[in-house]
Amino acid sequence: MTIRVLLADDQALLRDTFRILINSADDLEVVGEASDGAEAVALAGTLRPDVVIMDIRMPGTDGLAATTAICADPGLSDVRILILTTFETDEYVARALRAGASGFLGKDVTADALLDAIRTVADGDALLSPTATKMLVTRFLVTPEPAVDTALPEQLSSLTAREREVMILAARGMSNTDIADALCLSPLTIRTHIQRAMTKLHARDRAQLVVAAYQSGLVQSGPPATP
Repeated sequence: MTIRVLLADDQALLRDTFRILINSADDLEVVGEASDGAEAVALAGTLRPDVVIMDIRMPGTDGLAATTAICADPGLSDVRILILTTFETDEYVARALRAGASGFLGKDVTADALLDAIRTVADGDALLSPTATKMLVTRFLVTPEPAVDTALPEQLSSLTAREREVMILAARGMSNTDIADALCLSPLTIRTHIQRAMTKLHARDRAQLVVAAYQSGLVQSGPPATP
């Protein structure tokens, strides 16, 4: 099945480059392009893409506002958003993930990494690399944030002990393979635990599960663990 992609970036040259690259893959197709956040929201509603590649800094309605609008629309619950940014310095990434984005990439991403990221996001699987996850939670997600979802701790009670354990390790930046090795289980079993935890916590994808782990207090702030 072809993965349908919407590009949202105010730089036409960058959109052209990404479109050519994405369309060169047999399983990917660019179905629309937006030059600002408002256009991205409108096109997401009409085109219903599988993945939106969203720039954060755009004139008018920026990528953060567009991400919030798309993720808040129940009719677009299957749309995944991949943020493009220089994530080492851009604190808006954390806000985008809290709003419902599925992950992020630096604009200097390699061609293969971009294509793989699109496929991963579309699958709803692990889209944040262990390194990126550690950087994210260390520098952004662990900082105080108003309006934390107080319902999360109550929802955590529905998780089994194993699901909590797997969720904690995922939030620390470990891949399914790393977690499987640590717990002497198969990667398929770990994936099942992750999916069940996502369902119980109403998380759109793994990125939202990471956010929930920190915002609920299941994982405490501090130096990330080394797998």
